[in-house]
Amino acid sequence: MDILRRKIDRQLCAWKESKNRNPLVVKGCRQCGKTFSVLHFAKTYYEHVVYLNFFENPDLKSIFDGRLDIDYIIMMITSIVPGSKLEAGKTCIVLDEIQECPNARTALKFFKMDGRFDVISTGSLLGVSNYREDAVSIPVGYETVMEMTPLDFEEFLWANGINQEVRILLEQSLDSAFPVPAPLHNRMRQLLLQYVVVGGMPAVVNEFLYSHDMDAVIRMQRDIVRSYRDDMVKYADKADKSKIRECFDSIPTQLSKENKKFQYSVIKKGSTAKKFEGSLKWIEDAGIIRRCNNLTITEFPFSGNAIREEFKIYMADIGLLISMLDEGTQSDILRGSLMGYKGAIFENLLADIFGKSGRKLYYFRKDTGLEIDFIIRYKGECTLVECKATSGNTKSSKTVLAHPDKYHVESLLKFGDYNVGRVGGITTLPLYMAFLIDSY
Repeated sequence: MDILRRKIDRQLCAWKESKNRNPLVVKGCRQCGKTFSVLHFAKTYYEHVVYLNFFENPDLKSIFDGRLDIDYIIMMITSIVPGSKLEAGKTCIVLDEIQECPNARTALKFFKMDGRFDVISTGSLLGVSNYREDAVSIPVGYETVMEMTPLDFEEFLWANGINQEVRILLEQSLDSAFPVPAPLHNRMRQLLLQYVVVGGMPAVVNEFLYSHDMDAVIRMQRDIVRSYRDDMVKYADKADKSKIRECFDSIPTQLSKENKKFQYSVIKKGSTAKKFEGSLKWIEDAGIIRRCNNLTITEFPFSGNAIREEFKIYMADIGLLISMLDEGTQSDILRGSLMGYKGAIFENLLADIFGKSGRKLYYFRKDTGLEIDFIIRYKGECTLVECKATSGNTKSSKTVLAHPDKYHVESLLKFGDYNVGRVGGITTLPLYMAFLIDSY
C-alpha cells in the first residue's frame, strides 16, 4: 500500500532546516496520522530514532518521574528501552501521545536548553489537557506547536492520482471564469462525492483506495467515532462525561435545522449554555468539531466582530459526520439521490475544506431572516460564500450585494453542482474548487 502524501511533510522538513529549532509538538485529533508522519520523517532524516509511546506503554512515564536534566533522562531511556541509541546531532526522540505524560512535556524545556537531540512529540488531546487534574504548565518559549488534521480534499486528490498539472488547470479556470472541460469536471465531481463519504482519516482513506469496500469504510469510521466517545469517558471530569457525549451526539440534529445556529435545547429539552458550554468546548478542544461564529457586521477584523454566543458547529471531518447518519446515506450521496439533508452535508463539506486549510469559520445572520453560509477573506476582500448542494437562489447574498454602502461587500462565491461562471460580482464554482480558495 502506497504511503499517503501529506502536507505536514513539508512543514517537518522546514522545521528541521531551521537553525534554532525548538522541540516540536504535533497536535491533532485522534487517528489523523500524526504518529505515522512523524516516524516516517524521523526515520528518513535521522540516523537514530528513539520512540516512546506513553499510551501503549505507560511504564515509560517513569523515565520522567524523577529529575529532568537530560543526562538523567538519557540514562533512564537507555536502561528501559532496549537498543536505544542517543548520539548528539544524529538522534530524534519521538514522544508519542505526550498528553499521557505531562512531565515529558515539561522536559521539552530541558531538551531545548541541552541542545543535543531533536525532539518531536505528538498529542491527540493536548487541547483538553487543562481539564485533567495532573495537568502541568506548558514550557512556553521552548516548544513549537504544529497543527495536523485528517487528510484535506487536496491530499485526498493526491491519493487518487490527481497531480499538480490538474491543479494548475483548475486554477486557470478559476482565474478566467472559464468552464472546466467536461471530462475533468465529471471526474472531479465524482472524487468530491467520494471524499464526502470517505473523509480524511488516513486508515479509512487507505482502506477505500485498496478495496473500495464501503462497508469496511463505514466500520472503520464508526470505530473512530466510538474511540472518540471512549476518550470522552476516559479524559473528561466525571461530572462532564455524559454531557460531553450528549453534546457530541446532537451534532447531526443540530445541522438538520433550517437555522443551523447551535441550540443547547436540542441536546436536551430545557438545557442552557450554563450547563453544556464547557462540554461543547471540550469536544472542540479535542479537534473533533469546528465552531463557526456569527458576525455583527460583514467587516474586518472578523474575530473582533464575532458574536461569541451565536455559532454553528460542524464536524471537523466530513466522513465522520456521514458515518453518524443512517445506513444507506453513503450510497444516497454517491448516487446523487440525497434529499433534504444534503444542504447540511455540503455546508459541512465547505467547513471541512476551509477548516483544514487553517481558516477560522464565520457566517452572517440577522433576525430578519437574512443569512449567509460563510464569510471569508478572499484576495484581501470580505467575500460572501453560499453553498448549494445542487442549485438554489441566493436571495440573502443579493440583498447584501445590493447595499455596498451598508455591508461593504462586493463579491459572492456560490458553490454548487455546476461549472465555473461569473456574472458581475457573483462567481459560481463547482464544490470541488473550494480547496483552491486559499488566498487570504
